[in-house]
Amino acid sequence: MRRREFIMLVGGAVAARPLALHAQQPERMRRVSVLLGVPENDPETESRLRAFRLGMRDAGWVEGRNVQIEYRYAGTDRDTIEKHVAELIRLAPDVIVANSAPVMALLRPATNTIPIVFVVVNDPVGQGFIPNLAHPGSNVTGFSFIEPEIVGKWINLLGDVRPDLSRVALMFNPDTAAYYYAFLRSFKALAQQSRVEVDAAPVRSAADVERAVAELGGDQHAGLIVAADIYIVAMRELILKSAEQHRVLLLAPYRQFAVDGGLMSYGPDTADIFRRSSSYVDRILKGELPGNLPAQSPDKFELVVNLKRARALGLSVRESFLQLADELIE
Repeated sequence: MRRREFIMLVGGAVAARPLALHAQQPERMRRVSVLLGVPENDPETESRLRAFRLGMRDAGWVEGRNVQIEYRYAGTDRDTIEKHVAELIRLAPDVIVANSAPVMALLRPATNTIPIVFVVVNDPVGQGFIPNLAHPGSNVTGFSFIEPEIVGKWINLLGDVRPDLSRVALMFNPDTAAYYYAFLRSFKALAQQSRVEVDAAPVRSAADVERAVAELGGDQHAGLIVAADIYIVAMRELILKSAEQHRVLLLAPYRQFAVDGGLMSYGPDTADIFRRSSSYVDRILKGELPGNLPAQSPDKFELVVNLKRARALGLSVRESFLQLADELIE
């Protein structure tokens, strides 16, 4: 009996070895490609990618161990975007994370099979990237950024710090964010719109930016809103320099504008959106279909006020308004 038991024990151990060896095999390396419309070394870019990496890590995805994440920076140049899109389609990663409307405009029609998670993309339904937020369908889902309703909020915020505000220019590049014309039409059609005159300030070059800001500089009742547009991010330094030179009230949707010297910023937290996007990448890598994941709208907005700039402009900002701010730049 002892000999028979010994033989059975050894035989069972040998039979189990292939299973044990199989269990010890490393899991398949997954590939995620991130295609961004913002400059590589910009603080805004670094903040977004830091949050995305932390989100992936918290979900159990460690670069070099079970996931390979490749970052590409397309900027605003159409030829560069097309080149990156063609390369990604050829490489066929497990998921593509796409940032900016111009990137999505070229990537969306290029594949119906590779899962795409868009991030910080304005009005994805209005731009035709998905049919609706609840049921995006196909191979695309993601996280939106700016919707038309925020235009009124921006104007009200400028009016809070300058009660005699009568004119606002909304700056954007029609080649990268043409939908702002529709945003303005939507705002002007509202019965409850403010008495402030709001007009588009389209820019396509540095000269256009300087001219648009200079035109506002001579009007003490005017303000400038720079739109959520990748071209605007790329031109941040020039915009801020011109606004300071001409003493123009400047509001932006991106926190970095206020940090770098603009009067204030109000918009969704871009880092938070990138962090949240990692949860969808995680779910897709684990087998869920992107079309079954509802597209998400921002749920965290930030108001940042630069008090140093307010003082330089001679503004007396109410304490009750400052209490609303998430951050005050001294």
